[in-house]
Amino acid sequence: METHQLNGVNVGKLDGKVAVITGGSAGMALAGAKLFVEEGAYVFIQGRRKDALDDAVKEIGRNVTAVQGDASDLDDLDRLYDTVKREKGSVDVLWAHAGNGEEAVLGEISEEQFDRAFSLNARGTLFTVQKALPLINDHGSIVMTGSNASLGAFPGWSLYAGSKAVQQAWARVWLNELRGRKIRVNVLTPGQVATAKQEELFDGATIAAFESLIPRGKMGRPEEIATVALFLASDDSSYVNGMELVADGGATAI
Repeated sequence: METHQLNGVNVGKLDGKVAVITGGSAGMALAGAKLFVEEGAYVFIQGRRKDALDDAVKEIGRNVTAVQGDASDLDDLDRLYDTVKREKGSVDVLWAHAGNGEEAVLGEISEEQFDRAFSLNARGTLFTVQKALPLINDHGSIVMTGSNASLGAFPGWSLYAGSKAVQQAWARVWLNELRGRKIRVNVLTPGQVATAKQEELFDGATIAAFESLIPRGKMGRPEEIATVALFLASDDSSYVNGMELVADGGATAI
């Protein structure tokens, strides 16, 4: 952890801040929650599975509250923000990370697959942000997790790509709507990152094929995405607004 000193006292980049992270019980978001706490924040994490949340709380260790819930369920979002309001009163950083994806080739996409993708990745993200607005402090930071699938042309992933691509448009419009409150809105777009979820989705051959697209030949690590999230959450990115920051090792640049 990098810190700076104020009157001889070490201060983290999120010292005294309150952060909310959806989908925060595993992978990139869990790595981000840990880093945010190390940098001085109090973090609320939301996730669907109680066992994963319990494990995440133990791993984070301090300054964390877990709220079980589904980011696509508006009642669960209300419960999340009721907890935040009761315990801390306001929010400085919102990282709308919860999302999912499954392979679906055009011509074979079902209504159920469409509803699953857009219910969480699009609808859930929108209402995660909207319901947080009364609690977000002026000069706060909103970060949404995109996907480099929306920047590439990966066969079988058009549904997932489309459900993530909406965030780039939202960031540009929302920052304009929130300009009076000086709230920044950005999209963090990871590429292929080695997580348990990825291992569940892809076999070894698929992972090797993805790695061949990355110039360094290796997947990203959750901790590498966490440092980008910290940048967007902190004052280090005070002049970054309405942007999509791609952290995919250059896979979509070549």
